[in-house]
Amino acid sequence: MHCPFCKHTDTKVLDSRVADDGCSIRRRRMCQDCEKRFTTVEAMQLTVLKRSGATEPFTRSKAIAGVRKACKGRPVDEDDLARLGQDVEDQLRLGGSPEIAAHEVGLAILAPLRRLDEVAYLRFASVYRGFDSAADFENEIAMLRAERQLQSESAHPAPAG
Repeated sequence: MHCPFCKHTDTKVLDSRVADDGCSIRRRRMCQDCEKRFTTVEAMQLTVLKRSGATEPFTRSKAIAGVRKACKGRPVDEDDLARLGQDVEDQLRLGGSPEIAAHEVGLAILAPLRRLDEVAYLRFASVYRGFDSAADFENEIAMLRAERQLQSESAHPAPAG
């Protein structure tokens, strides 16, 4: 680690703590040459394994870009997309593996997008799952309706009697 003040390469870690987000480590350092102190943050780098076999670092902005297209013309703002991106990254990190298959990223997007906007979810799912016909849309819509019905029944149980 280079000192940001004098560029010396020898620094000493004075303190290490888990950051408030729980996903990174905050380190307080001191330069051995100029003795100035500074803070660094370390985070586990998620890597996406593509179908081609190539790997690339996970970037939240790239995951959100595909979702943004599905949300075009929908009542979804940038804050909603930022929260969705954070939810997706959190879910991927909870998996515990630093390397994630590309299709896992898509799967991690589906549930939070469905909660955010069903139309955008259908658009995204149609591309992600490769819908070939209107029947594919009909099946997905039927599943959404069945889930909504189950949620309604569990929220408002029928009176016994």
